[in-house]
Amino acid sequence: MTTVDIIQIVLVLGLTLVGLYVVILGRRDAEEERESAAREASALREESKSVHAEAQRREQRIARRERDLAEDQRNLGTYQRTLDDRAAALASTERQIEAERVELRDKHDAALAAVAGLDVGEAKKRVTKRLTAEAEADAAGAIRRIEKRVEAEAATRAREILVTAMQRQAVESSAQQSVTRIQLPSEEMKGRLIGREGRNIRTFESVTGVSMILEDGVDSVLLSSFDVERREIAEVTLRALVSDGRVQPQRIEAAHAAAVESAPERALTAGLDAAESANVGGLSPTMIETLGRLRLRTSYGQNVLAHVVECAGLAAAIAEEVGGDAAVARRAAFLHDIGKAFTGERDGTHAALGAALALENGESDAVANAIGAHHDEVPMESLEAVIIQIADALSASRPGARREDFDGYVERMASLETMVREMPGVSDVVAMQAGREVRVVVAPEQVGDAALPELARTIAKRINANPKYPGEVKVTVIRELRAEAVAG
Repeated sequence: MTTVDIIQIVLVLGLTLVGLYVVILGRRDAEEERESAAREASALREESKSVHAEAQRREQRIARRERDLAEDQRNLGTYQRTLDDRAAALASTERQIEAERVELRDKHDAALAAVAGLDVGEAKKRVTKRLTAEAEADAAGAIRRIEKRVEAEAATRAREILVTAMQRQAVESSAQQSVTRIQLPSEEMKGRLIGREGRNIRTFESVTGVSMILEDGVDSVLLSSFDVERREIAEVTLRALVSDGRVQPQRIEAAHAAAVESAPERALTAGLDAAESANVGGLSPTMIETLGRLRLRTSYGQNVLAHVVECAGLAAAIAEEVGGDAAVARRAAFLHDIGKAFTGERDGTHAALGAALALENGESDAVANAIGAHHDEVPMESLEAVIIQIADALSASRPGARREDFDGYVERMASLETMVREMPGVSDVVAMQAGREVRVVVAPEQVGDAALPELARTIAKRINANPKYPGEVKVTVIRELRAEAVAG
């Protein structure tokens, strides 16, 4: 063989080997694709099984709810039929008594006339009088017995309805405390908040009127104040400072001003969230913003906004049980305390203010009446008005909902501030440290530096003379004179 022949044979063998290698690779890729497809199919089968199982579980839950609803409807029908049967039995008893009375009258007419020597007319009068009295007594007794049974059954049914409504709307206690805890990113942030020689913390407390409490070994800070609105503004201010990282008196004042300015926006957000939680729609922006202001209101320690959301669920559940309009009940219960947003700002009770506001913003007469009547200030005109009063009482009386001592504490702090604010030259007063400290800001153009010690002593004597504020109260009088100018 020549060299050319050998080269040709080698080339043929090489090409053959390359072809075989390509075929082997193609088969391997095909096998891998089949295995991948098999794995994907298995995963899809597992996912399909999971989806199918979840669908079955949902169908079972829906079926159970439908069975419960059908059972409640059957029980209601049975109860109604029982009342109808008893009413029919009472009517039958009355007819039977009347028939017996007529029969006895006819039998005794002649006998009474013969024995007593009376004529038939006089005998009829006496018999009629006696039988009438007996029949009235028997009928009255039967009616009283039926009324007692109906009242007992109605009371039992009412308890069942209220317990069912409370179980459906079971929520955590909504009572508020006077302290807010804010988490700090690091221990180093505490030093910034305190500032050089404590100037930052003093500025913060002076501007916000809220005490800042720092604990060793804990990456958090406590804001303490009896006034919920002050505490919320202080919380927003502090969070802005912590987020920015720059803490100095000017930044504190700017952050506080921004927190005060953004209060209506926070109220609107809170109102929208509450309306969504209560499943009440179609409210005007004014109503939503006013409802949002209730987040800063409390009644015996119970947050008013949380209270109206809870009442909305309770009222709807009760209305469904007794055949009322659940939508009207839910809406009226959600709005029944909206007038508390104007407490201290407008004359009138919160029920009357709420009813007027509802009518001004396009709510129905039924909703407005339920709002105005939930404290019996006006007559109730619908079943839903009664339901709102019941839901209000349920939410307020459940265990842990309210604490009377909290409102008493808030009232004492507010009256302490009011009493000191009445002093001449005082422009602002802040009660701090649970009433153990009072910071008084005076108008610099009315009170000079030399008059500060005497004013502090006068305020202390006035507080000490009032038995409502026992214990030691520190009075701090602040006079600050500022001058500003703009260049440019």
